[in-house]
Amino acid sequence: MHTMRRLFLALAIFCLAFLIFSKWREGRSGYGLLDLLKGQRPPAETVTLATGPKLELGDLQVLEKLNEESSKLAAAVLPCVVSINTKTIIPGQRYIDPFMGRIFQGRTRESSGLGSGAFISKEGHIITNNHVIEGVSQVQITTQDGKAYPARLVGVAKRRDLAVLKVDVANANFPALAFADSDAAKVGQLVFAVGNPFGLSGTVTQGIISARDRHLSDSELEYFQTDTVINPGNSGGPLVNIRGEIVGVNVAIYQGEQSRTWQGVGLAIPSNDAKEIVDGILADTKGRPAAAGYLGLSLGDQLVRMDPAFGAGAYAALIEEIVPGSPAEIAGLLVDDLIISLDGKTFRSPQDLFAQIRAKPAGAKVKIVILRDGEKMEIQATLGPRPET
Repeated sequence: MHTMRRLFLALAIFCLAFLIFSKWREGRSGYGLLDLLKGQRPPAETVTLATGPKLELGDLQVLEKLNEESSKLAAAVLPCVVSINTKTIIPGQRYIDPFMGRIFQGRTRESSGLGSGAFISKEGHIITNNHVIEGVSQVQITTQDGKAYPARLVGVAKRRDLAVLKVDVANANFPALAFADSDAAKVGQLVFAVGNPFGLSGTVTQGIISARDRHLSDSELEYFQTDTVINPGNSGGPLVNIRGEIVGVNVAIYQGEQSRTWQGVGLAIPSNDAKEIVDGILADTKGRPAAAGYLGLSLGDQLVRMDPAFGAGAYAALIEEIVPGSPAEIAGLLVDDLIISLDGKTFRSPQDLFAQIRAKPAGAKVKIVILRDGEKMEIQATLGPRPET
């Protein structure tokens, strides 16, 4: 009986070893138990490493070109973008010693801040956000090559959260960025945000214009929505198009309840608005931007196709709302009027019409041709200044 138990135990051990060996030799064809008993080594496992790219160069010319052009764009834009470091001296609170009756001054402390900006003139003018430099005691900019300069404030436009700084350097010849026509910007077009997030200067991120302003009113401020990665420190930096022009000025990010970092939604001030502010600041030594024209109306988001009797391809803009007390109401414009032209000029979109209005100064008199109840009319209006929204 004892011998039988030993026999069964030996058989069980053999079966277990055989199963383990069989599992181990999977994939090793041609090597069996007899080979093992003969002391032969199993053949080496075949390993074929991949070599070469998945695509031939001829198959990825477009991607290769896009890669090269993106790098070329970054190299051209980065020298024009600056990091802005600010310091604010906060005086200590005064308090009265209850025992001595004397007034003591608490210790002052220093607070630092970050932002971004871009040279817009070779003389050293820089555009940034007003909130980057508002109330600070000292502003210093650092260029891409690591040189630091003190900067002075030229002027601000709080309504649009924009400011112009100036670096005073003899015989200055700074590389500068030009403004694009933001009215021509389209949803989906490629853009690049350049700036100083978290103090990481020279950061470039790529994305698209996700949306334009959906409030078609000349009394509200327009912003571009972008999915370029924007974080604290990017404020005031440029949003550039593929030509290396400023199409917007990064101003804000969407902030959730638990995070202050990027969540896929950033806002930028359109370049046409920024250029208007800059032109006004540079033309006014006191820094007050010239007032843009304003009517005070809201339009439908699509143009209305006109009757062929008004001309082939004629379109008009539908007035959906009139602001009470606005120049539009004073002139006699009404809801449901169809605007055909402004000072004899037609337009390609409601935004195009608003651009024509903003291009004229407050106080300018304009001739508006409308269609009301099927009757063509001409109305004279005097533009007012855009409100401080």
